[in-house]
Amino acid sequence: MSEETTGYDASHIQVLEGWRAVRKRPGMYIGSSGERGLHNMVFEVADRAVNELLAGRAGSVEVALTPDGGVRVTDDGPGVPIDEAGGTGGRGLEALLTSMQAGAGPGGRHDVTLGFCGVGPFVVNALSRRMTAEVRRDGIRWVQEYARGVAVTPLSAAGTATGSGTTIAFWPDADIFGTAEFSFDALAERFRELAFLNRALDISLIDRRQPGESRSARFRFPAGARDFVAFLEAETAAPVLTEAIAFELEDPRMAGTVEVAFRWSGSHEERVRSFANSRPTIGGTHELGFRDGVMAAVNKYARARLLLTEADPGLVVDRIGEGLTAVVSVKLDHPEFEGSTHGVLGNPPVRTCVGQAVQQHLGTWLEVHPEQASAIVGRIQGARRH
Repeated sequence: MSEETTGYDASHIQVLEGWRAVRKRPGMYIGSSGERGLHNMVFEVADRAVNELLAGRAGSVEVALTPDGGVRVTDDGPGVPIDEAGGTGGRGLEALLTSMQAGAGPGGRHDVTLGFCGVGPFVVNALSRRMTAEVRRDGIRWVQEYARGVAVTPLSAAGTATGSGTTIAFWPDADIFGTAEFSFDALAERFRELAFLNRALDISLIDRRQPGESRSARFRFPAGARDFVAFLEAETAAPVLTEAIAFELEDPRMAGTVEVAFRWSGSHEERVRSFANSRPTIGGTHELGFRDGVMAAVNKYARARLLLTEADPGLVVDRIGEGLTAVVSVKLDHPEFEGSTHGVLGNPPVRTCVGQAVQQHLGTWLEVHPEQASAIVGRIQGARRH
């Protein structure tokens, strides 16, 4: 079919860049134009503040839902640089809010990406009817205002500042999101999860949308994954059969760290939560390695104690997982994910590293706690017979 027949040529191609491209296809950048997208807007703005804290440059982060439908994210870090040089080599404020973040996507082990794909606050700016920025830096308070991705006031000094930090507030554009609203519980779930996975994190979520009915939560968990397992166990009424088995270590073979916590309860369900660089995953080499290690340690112990004879088949992973609650978190310098949603971790060395670490730590624990170990093996064998 010729161009003359179809009436299609280069003049029909529309190239959209910058904020126009974001507003045309918001789902490509934040996942949806509904509630999920609103939450990713919050996470994209909170990303920078959280990473300031994890780098040791800030002490706390506060996220507030305001009565007028906006969101305000505040940190007490050094403040975003005012210009590109910024004295520290960081991105200047206006560049941060008006241009796509370079290298968007999963970062190294020291970077947390909360949002859909780590595109940064520029996308939030483009999808907001209004955004304000306040930087407290070097004793000066700087302010600037934007509308739908474009600066409507110059960056200007607005007096002296007490302390330092950055506050970014935004009001989602109803032309994009309609009547969708933020869910306090959904935001709290992700921030709580993030605090479990990063012991240094101290983040508060405040809901001021209903006057006189303010709701707030603070998330800080010094025990990390061990606290996470206790939280997951508290959601069930099943009796706990073992104490939490937990460890954290670095392994240069996978260029990263692994933190694992797990224990068995009287429940018949398996609850294994896995994460890579603080992002929830639905599986991958870290989770496979965890299951390999648990199965190897339990079978080795059972055969050494003659709880399994040579004629008995080994205990398989689905039976071993019954009643098991676990958190498996890896942080890698170079994470490799399968698919665009980063749901499955693909780094091959991770399976071996995690599996060996779990087998070693669980094997030692079983030897030190023979009564609990025998109870676990007996329960698994009973489940297999039924």
